[in-house]
Amino acid sequence: MTDTARKPEAAAPDSRFAAKVFPSPNHGERKHADGTPGRRPDMLILHYTGMPVAGEALQWLCNPVSQVSSHYFVFENGHTLQLVPEGRRAWHAGASHWAGETDINSCSIGIEIANPGHPGGLPDYPEEQIAATLNLCRDICERWSIPPERVLAHSDIAPGRKIDPGEKFPWRRFAEAGVGLWAEPAAIRGGRFFARGESGQPVEALQAMFAMLGYGVAVDGVFDAKLEAVVAAFQRHWRPDKVDGVADSSTITTLRDLVAATQGSRTA
Repeated sequence: MTDTARKPEAAAPDSRFAAKVFPSPNHGERKHADGTPGRRPDMLILHYTGMPVAGEALQWLCNPVSQVSSHYFVFENGHTLQLVPEGRRAWHAGASHWAGETDINSCSIGIEIANPGHPGGLPDYPEEQIAATLNLCRDICERWSIPPERVLAHSDIAPGRKIDPGEKFPWRRFAEAGVGLWAEPAAIRGGRFFARGESGQPVEALQAMFAMLGYGVAVDGVFDAKLEAVVAAFQRHWRPDKVDGVADSSTITTLRDLVAATQGSRTA
């Protein structure tokens, strides 16, 4: 190398809200359902790391042995790194489903938020971290035209398998800022409810509403363990005051209102 030769400059982050690129090798090509390349992301998936130490979680996401990654990583103090280019398929969603999509990695951007998660007692997300995540999400949604109904929790796309980012994540605040869908949760009261072991037309109607929202649920009129997991995932995101997998009147009313809001959003 001569004195005048220059080293190549490091890649700049896709988002102005990321401090720098900290590259992970764990990514591939985005593909359409028919296998052709070039799928554009139109979903945003939020995760928590679920590990006690943020630095260890970051290293795991960048370790080729792990076979996992995300596009962005947000520390507790709000410091944000980009691990995978937005145009590439990061390996963050795993086996998942939403609104007929089964290759969520190809159609989404994933953000990992440093938090010990449920294994660590699910501590509150610090204000600096939430503010940074919100700025990042808003920027991504604006640049990629991601609609509110496609801003989701990892638990939404993988009910029963994943429970992050958890019921303490401030989804209402994000929706009020234009990121994600929200309907005021109906008050929790007594009355008729549906739970595992029940079956019939009312359960089928409940399943149909969940399917309309986007959850991967069979409409067969049977309230089984899979439907219970979907109900719990829905509650964790949209009715977080009580997460028990029981479809009470509050859950059903909130679901109905969200389906109506989703339909309005899609036709707007």
